[in-house]
Amino acid sequence: MRFFTTIGEFLRDLRAQKLRTFLTIFGIIWGTVAIVVLLAFGNGFQKQTMKTMRGIGEDIILLFPGQTAKAFEGMGTDRWIRLREEDAYLIKNEISLVKDVSPEYSTWSTALRVETRTRTPNITGIIPVYADMRNIIPQKGSRFINEIDMKLKRRVVFLGNELADYLFAGENPVGKYIYVGHTPFIVIGIMQPKEQDSSYNSRDKDRAFIPTSTFTALFGHRYVNNIVITSTHPNVSPLVKTKIYEVLGKKYRFDPTDEEALSIWDTHEFQTMVLGIFIGINTFMAIIGAFTLTVGGVGVANIMYVVVQERTKEIGIKRSVGAKKRHILGQFFLETFFIIFIGAFIGAIISILLIFLVSMLPIDEFVGTPTLSPWVALIAISILGAIGFLAGFFPARKAANLDVIDCLRW
Repeated sequence: MRFFTTIGEFLRDLRAQKLRTFLTIFGIIWGTVAIVVLLAFGNGFQKQTMKTMRGIGEDIILLFPGQTAKAFEGMGTDRWIRLREEDAYLIKNEISLVKDVSPEYSTWSTALRVETRTRTPNITGIIPVYADMRNIIPQKGSRFINEIDMKLKRRVVFLGNELADYLFAGENPVGKYIYVGHTPFIVIGIMQPKEQDSSYNSRDKDRAFIPTSTFTALFGHRYVNNIVITSTHPNVSPLVKTKIYEVLGKKYRFDPTDEEALSIWDTHEFQTMVLGIFIGINTFMAIIGAFTLTVGGVGVANIMYVVVQERTKEIGIKRSVGAKKRHILGQFFLETFFIIFIGAFIGAIISILLIFLVSMLPIDEFVGTPTLSPWVALIAISILGAIGFLAGFFPARKAANLDVIDCLRW
């Protein structure tokens, strides 16, 4: 019964002070929209960025040749360290923390031709496990290079989706022939489109992949351009990198501490750094939203102080007929949370509508889609709860501590 009485009194105050109450609730609405929308945009942008970053591969280590910067065992500096295909298998056999490894050859010297359409893309020689390491997924009805292709040195090619669209003018190229220079190759697969914001030579959508055995037989390359490595767990990547320097340093006779002898790009390390940046951005957005919401909370506290002053006599009458301090405290606390709840509810509805409307715009590729995740809701609710408590506690405590005689004299 006391609950419904409090609601009635609250609604009476709303009708009596419409403009004042509207402005107070508007502050909460604006603050709620600010914090929810900012965090939703930050969350969507983070997901989109991490998704496109993983287009290059999931926690891979890329090993490139380098040039020595330290003298070692009587040998001078500035020696080029060139990598061979067997180095990939040496790393796999010598380092137990390595899960998979693939050598990678590349050339831009040969054109691909279908009828009158030609293009000179990056032609890449790899082994079958490369597809899993680099998140290359064949389209339905096609396949990637397999072990039989490797063993028989088959003239087969797997095409990036945009390269295939250009050379075959939108037709299904699987099973058709394409000329690599003057050599006919049969197309065995097309890559599913994927988002990729970084690469170390060219985007996969514009590349042609052939078996390493076929690549060396056709082009005669002795050295690989790079080696792709995945570890058993991302957390052991620093140890894997140390072991790589030790294993290859022993083979090529360079100082294992000479970081210039080899060039290593640890994508897990880079992704962790970017994730930390986004945590900082989202934290900043949460702080901005919290400040905006705090302004609304100050408005709620002010209106509740005014309400306490206006209802001083009412408080005195209630206390004189037996109402205890906790009843007065609870009444004003409840009214404060009514205001917070109304503002937060309307603000949440507006936020959801804004996010929905923005998600319909073609901006996903650039900034991602704003996303309402559980942690966004948790942060918003926590801040609203804290502000509601602080905005209600001090006016309610003042009301509860008023002297009954002074209230009746008011």
